[in-house]
Amino acid sequence: MGGSPERMGRMLDHLLDGLNATDAQRAQIKQIMAQASADLKGQAQAARELRLRSMQVLTAPAVDANAAEQIRLQSMALHDQMSRRMTQAMVAAASVLTPEQRAAIGQRLKDRQARMEERMKKHEQDGARR
Repeated sequence: MGGSPERMGRMLDHLLDGLNATDAQRAQIKQIMAQASADLKGQAQAARELRLRSMQVLTAPAVDANAAEQIRLQSMALHDQMSRRMTQAMVAAASVLTPEQRAAIGQRLKDRQARMEERMKKHEQDGARR
């Protein structure tokens, strides 16, 4: 969800291209995602601060295991909140689309996953030859 609103808009347009999404659907989905992005900005900053604190604890002259564990627990809770918000946004956006449009997106994602797996397999084979 990071990046500029313009970039997010282009990504959403790309996702919706070929689905015969109406202008109303596009606008509604962009609004849903823009709100989610705005909601997540503060949490993203908190995550950066937790990573910084973690590095400080782990690179201190004396490592405080309890402090590291507390940061880990805070990070997990924050990640859960962020994941929950993104899931809410995705459910809301999916509900704007027709079942056929959702099926088409699902097929695109399956195809993309298959291409990615094929590239990874090829990469592993190329690495084994060296």
